[in-house]
Amino acid sequence: MGSIFFATYAAVFLAEIVGDKLLYTTGVLATRYRTASVMIGMLVAFMVKMAVAVVVGSAIGKLPPWLVACVTSVSFIGVAIALWRKPVDRRSGEKDQRYAKGALVAFAAIFFSEWGDVGQITAATMAARFGTPVLVWAGAVTAMATKGALAASIGASVRQWIAAHIQPKVIRYVGVSVLLLLGLLSVLETLTEGHA
Repeated sequence: MGSIFFATYAAVFLAEIVGDKLLYTTGVLATRYRTASVMIGMLVAFMVKMAVAVVVGSAIGKLPPWLVACVTSVSFIGVAIALWRKPVDRRSGEKDQRYAKGALVAFAAIFFSEWGDVGQITAATMAARFGTPVLVWAGAVTAMATKGALAASIGASVRQWIAAHIQPKVIRYVGVSVLLLLGLLSVLETLTEGHA
């Protein structure tokens, strides 16, 4: 049983860690909100998404590309708007102290983006292959949480340097621009995969 958990963990972690846009999203969120709240929201989103992957299996990969592209673009635009509306004037290094808000923003950014991605498809395949959905789900969630924790930790560390060297207004423009670019890239990737 432990081998199924670790096989799923390794497969999902390796599939997700290479060039994943969610790493950057989590890192950006960790620069704006408390790391713990980002990780809580992220963990809940991963738990739900992997439960859907395990239950629905390969059907996630068959969702219409236009639907995945729409949900992904709305998610990234929503997070960009939330960051844009945050006040620019704050003390150096200050983060939003409201855990619930940070957790909700992280949950929404992760839950509503990248459905049918390689991690979910890998989890669905593992569930179909091993027939033990609870172990596969646990391994997949743990792999995703590891990936998210790495990104949030790096984002929190980078935040201190950024706060000391870059004006808050510039951070806002860059953060919103990066989120919009990642959203556009996600949509383009989703739509081009649908035609491949």
